[in-house]
Amino acid sequence: MTLVSFLLVSGVHLLDLAGPAQVFSTAADLGLGYEVRYSAAHEEVATAQGPALRVGTDVPPPSPDGLVVVPGWRAGGRVPHRVLTDGQAGALSAHRAAGGTVASVCSGAFALGEAGLLDGRRCTTHHGLQDLLARRFPRARVVPDVLYVPDGGVLTSAGIASGIDLALHLVTVRHGPSAAAAIAREMVVYARRNGDEPQAGVMLRHRGHLVDAVHRVQDVIDARFREPLPLAELAATARVSERTLTRLFTATTGLTPLRYQQGLRLEHAEHLIGAGETVEAAARAVGFGDARMLRRLRSRPS
Repeated sequence: MTLVSFLLVSGVHLLDLAGPAQVFSTAADLGLGYEVRYSAAHEEVATAQGPALRVGTDVPPPSPDGLVVVPGWRAGGRVPHRVLTDGQAGALSAHRAAGGTVASVCSGAFALGEAGLLDGRRCTTHHGLQDLLARRFPRARVVPDVLYVPDGGVLTSAGIASGIDLALHLVTVRHGPSAAAAIAREMVVYARRNGDEPQAGVMLRHRGHLVDAVHRVQDVIDARFREPLPLAELAATARVSERTLTRLFTATTGLTPLRYQQGLRLEHAEHLIGAGETVEAAARAVGFGDARMLRRLRSRPS
């Protein structure tokens, strides 16, 4: 039986906690041998989303087989220099010294740094907190814009939903990819993402604008990125001329419609290749006629 202990800080984000907790409780339901516990400095813990949680106050016991996870909390770009009690910081250090695994989600990385667990290690956090983490813990090696970073027995992940990816990664390491895939299916989440994927995919990176016509075209491309999509058809969707669409799309996203579609195809192909598909099979699955274009896009500098 593997004990997974969640160490909660006041203002905890519910999804930072619930995402990985659901992974391990689902793993337990599937017979993989997990027990999930929760603790905090006080029995009642305020959450960023409103509802208070009632948990135990016992610190996680050190164990070479156990896992301690520190979910993130509402930071707003400002993180206190001390978020843990002396007992909690000592428990994290003792757990790692005993050979146990320690992980964080989002701003939880600051708690790991406070316990001295980031010194000399690669780590990450939410993209809005990466610079602050690097300044606060100069001996840490902060990796920007990735989903999660494993470094020995210390793992850190980006914001919010990336905690699910981190937890699925830990299940994969312990039980293999088929177990993680079974949990992902049970949770109805997207297939496990690799840690070095960017925190914002193609769709998120290019949606921060206010041009309705371009959003309508992006909706079509997002839903049908595997298909040939003539510019004339996309322009008709936006109710503008082809020339105007190209100008608007490039001005708002930095890409032509074709480059945007290629980016989506490449992103989905990388998921498939990471799951074991050949380049040729991945190319066909995402709509490329053959693998030559996919290889060309994969070799292009980011």
